[in-house]
Amino acid sequence: MSPAGTLAPPALFLPGWGLGCGPLATVLEGSGWQLLDLPGIKRNPQGNLQGNPQENPPAHFDSAVEALCACLPPSCHLGGWSLGALLALAAAARAPERIISLTLVAATPSFVQRPAWPHGLSPAALQDFAARVAKAGAGALPRFIALFCQGDHEARAAARRLGQQASPPAQELLEAGLVWLGEADLREAVPHITCPVTLIHGETDPLMPLAAARWLQEQLPAARLQLLPGKAHAPFSPDPALFLEQLPRP
Repeated sequence: MSPAGTLAPPALFLPGWGLGCGPLATVLEGSGWQLLDLPGIKRNPQGNLQGNPQENPPAHFDSAVEALCACLPPSCHLGGWSLGALLALAAAARAPERIISLTLVAATPSFVQRPAWPHGLSPAALQDFAARVAKAGAGALPRFIALFCQGDHEARAAARRLGQQASPPAQELLEAGLVWLGEADLREAVPHITCPVTLIHGETDPLMPLAAARWLQEQLPAARLQLLPGKAHAPFSPDPALFLEQLPRP
C-alpha cells in the first residue's frame, strides 16, 4: 500500500501478437490493471488506434524491448500475455529497478525451438506462418486463433469470442511481431530476474507448452505457477472467472 498522498505504482499489461488489446479489455476492466499497447502501436489523445503504426515499428526484438522500457514509468507492476509476456520478461531483465512484479500469462523464454530447447514452434513453421501473414494479413488470424485454442474445454466458444474481440494492428506490426517472436531467447536472462513473478498457464496450451512454464517456474528465483485445467493459450476466454481468481491485484 502506498503512503497517504502518494499514487500507487501503475500495473500495466501487454497484449499478445495479432489480436490487439480488444480481447483483454473487458477481462481486465475493474482489476486494477491498465492495458499497454505493444511497441509500435500509436494511439491518438482520445485513446483510439491511429490508422497506422509509428513510421518505423521496431524491427527487432531487442529494439522493441528498448521502446517498451522507454515508455515505462519509474516503477510499475508489469504483466503480459504471450508475446506481451515475452516483452515483459525482457523488460524486467533490462530494467529490474523499474519492475516491482511480473504477471506472465502463457509465457515462454523462447517461442521457437533452439538447441537444448524443444518447447516451442519449429523455425520452419514460424516462417510458413509469416509467409501467410505477409500474403493475407489479418485474414490469417481466424485459423491462428482456432489452432491455439485447441485443447481448451471450450475451444469453439473461446475462438469465437477472441475473433469477435480482436482489434488487429496494421500489417507492419503484424509482420514485425513475428520477427520478435522468432528472435527472442531469454533463457540466459531468466535466472537473474529476482522480482516476484506470477505465471498463469493453461494446462493444454498448444502454442506455449506447459513444459516452458515449468521451466520458468524452476529458473525464476521468485516465481509461482498457477495452472488452469482445461484451458489452452487464452485462459481468460470465453469465461474469465477462473483466470481472474489467479490474477494478482496490484
